[in-house]
Amino acid sequence: MDASGTAHDAAIEAQARLHHQWLLGLQLMVATREGPEAVGEWMFRLFRRQHHDKFLSSFAKLGLEGLPHAVACARYHVLSNGVGGVAVEYMEEGPRKAWVRFRHPRWMYDGAVICGIPIEASRGFLRGWYAQNGVSLENPRLGFVCVSEDMSGQFGLCGYFIEEDRELGEHERLRFAPAERPPPFDPAAQPAPPAEQWSAERLARAGRNYAVEYCRNGIRELSAVLGRERAVELGRLSARLIGLQEYRRMAAAVGGEDAGPAEAAAFLAAMFAGMGDAAEVEVAGRTAAIRHQGLRVVRGIEGEAREDLLACWTELWRGAVASHRAFIDVEARPEGEALRWTLTPAA
Repeated sequence: MDASGTAHDAAIEAQARLHHQWLLGLQLMVATREGPEAVGEWMFRLFRRQHHDKFLSSFAKLGLEGLPHAVACARYHVLSNGVGGVAVEYMEEGPRKAWVRFRHPRWMYDGAVICGIPIEASRGFLRGWYAQNGVSLENPRLGFVCVSEDMSGQFGLCGYFIEEDRELGEHERLRFAPAERPPPFDPAAQPAPPAEQWSAERLARAGRNYAVEYCRNGIRELSAVLGRERAVELGRLSARLIGLQEYRRMAAAVGGEDAGPAEAAAFLAAMFAGMGDAAEVEVAGRTAAIRHQGLRVVRGIEGEAREDLLACWTELWRGAVASHRAFIDVEARPEGEALRWTLTPAA
């Protein structure tokens, strides 16, 4: 692989990490400022949206069509999370009972973040996604039994999908049985995505998209919980803080220089390429401008939801530029479906 290919791959990986960290930071911010119930409701709404967007539509490309429902659901969570870079183990007891176990370190609560997220967040995403699988598959006998949760200090998120002999009530689609343990793990039985469809390059992009999609949907669903103004306020502040924190890692990945507007613009353009966007840099004197087109982060999102997401997302990059030693003013102005960034020395 040539140097340009290596740099592009590094930018994709840097974007995956950046959006992952933003998701974590925003969860902490909502939990500490709005409380456990708010973050739990947000996670419920976010994962229910993700479920409706991704679950059934991914069955074919993950090779799950025609499988018993409990098996298909467990394999889905192993495969879809694995494509995103999240380690999940699979244990099948039979066609009507199959386990998943998320191994530590947990992607959703990376590092010390796990100590700051309340258990309501976990309950929210279990209700939002896992309890909905049977509904989406039109199988009223299918449910999920959770035996271990992340915040409880047991052994990570773990449980099993089970198809019962009777229809389950709404309150039975998600149950808890903390005394149960999964069967032994067999590496030979671990499912893998179809190799002919999932090259290393496609997996890298999928890892980036996995993190980005949480942020795309996260701001929209946070608005439904906190109201638009408060959601954007927290989204912008968390994004700016993550941009400040992550700049040095990103710059090291793409060869960014900690200097003036021209170098900052070159860094931004390299990072935008990691999103699959087009970015052209123009330098005139001490001012640098970027014509930024494509904007993967808001593709398919319109109206107020697009405005809100862009208002938050651009703060990632204002934060990154603010982390430079030089003080640089950053303006991001819409031009149709594109953005025009202008970077100038601070007065």
